[in-house]
Amino acid sequence: MAYWFNIETRQVETDENRSQNADVMGPYDTEAEAAAALQTARENTQRWDEEERREKEWDDGWS
Repeated sequence: MAYWFNIETRQVETDENRSQNADVMGPYDTEAEAAAALQTARENTQRWDEEERREKEWDDGWS
């Protein structure tokens, strides 16, 4: 079963009761992963921003 996180209601949903709009994140394998969706997205964004910053610094060093 897939799990989804509804960002508007802040509730975990399953395929059986999933909202059919753009307000869901997923699918996730577990209910716990779905419940942590916003935190996971925040951490991923921070990691990607840091990687991008490092790449830019590296590229600027070769200019």
